[in-house]
Amino acid sequence: MNLTRNRMQSIGWAFVLTVCVALTVALTLRVNAVKGQVRETENRIVSLKREIRFLEVEYQTRGNQQQLAALNSVEFGYVAPGAGQYIEGERQLAALGVPRAPDAPKPIRMAHEVTQTEKLAFSEMVSPLTGKPAASQAKTVTARREPAAKVASLDDGKDLVGSVIAGISSPDRVTLAGAAGN
Repeated sequence: MNLTRNRMQSIGWAFVLTVCVALTVALTLRVNAVKGQVRETENRIVSLKREIRFLEVEYQTRGNQQQLAALNSVEFGYVAPGAGQYIEGERQLAALGVPRAPDAPKPIRMAHEVTQTEKLAFSEMVSPLTGKPAASQAKTVTARREPAAKVASLDDGKDLVGSVIAGISSPDRVTLAGAAGN
């Protein structure tokens, strides 16, 4: 085996190239390790900033609690409930109940539609500026405008929701006020 000069140069270049690749890989690994440390440090900084914000809010809250306690003692005089204020069970709660008085109103069992006589029971709203009832002012305002297009109403009157929402002529079709054909 005779080693020639060209063969020695090729082996030398291969060795140099291998050393360069090994150094590049080592340098890349070192850079990635430093980047990881930087990320860990940044995450630590962010968590410390969050903790500082939390502690600042806690400090302000406790300061506000002290101010509120001082204000309460001077102005309101509220105190925390004592043990004697709590109910021990259902029997004690039932003992607190009293029967209804004979002249007490009946309890509300379900909602119902307001009738015309119930509407008249309420007093009219009066404008604080003019002293006139609001209904008469609304009539004068609407008298200046053009009359609105007629809205279709329910034929059968069985649907309470439909009777409230004027504009439904049938369950399948909804008509809008001012729409063409009304």
